[in-house]
Amino acid sequence: MADKTSINPFNWHFADDQGVLVTAPSSWLFVSGQTAMSDDGEPQHPGDLRAQVELTLANVHRVLEAAGMTLSDVVQLNTHVTDVEAFQAGAGDVLDRAFAAASVSPPGVLSQVSALGHPDLLVEIDAIAVR
Repeated sequence: MADKTSINPFNWHFADDQGVLVTAPSSWLFVSGQTAMSDDGEPQHPGDLRAQVELTLANVHRVLEAAGMTLSDVVQLNTHVTDVEAFQAGAGDVLDRAFAAASVSPPGVLSQVSALGHPDLLVEIDAIAVR
């Protein structure tokens, strides 16, 4: 099991840690960008950002579980959306609640991109987990 320590040298920060110090990890998992795709690779929930975030997070869970890990093992999370304002107003709480329940606040990036790998996709999430 890895030892993980939150690093927050500043008095300000958003919900995520500024850093996570990992010592003596036994396993690292680099989670590829996950999206709101079905098991057979079809985009799901066109136009519904919240539903896409929920399915994308479920797909991240599936990759973690396949490696014997959980959200509590995530030490970095990058979220790429086609509309940051819409994400913050109507879907960001999905991630906030999930990671609060896992008692972690991994550092990462929220970025707005002009497009993702399919025109119906609105969000993509990649992660790094250690255990």
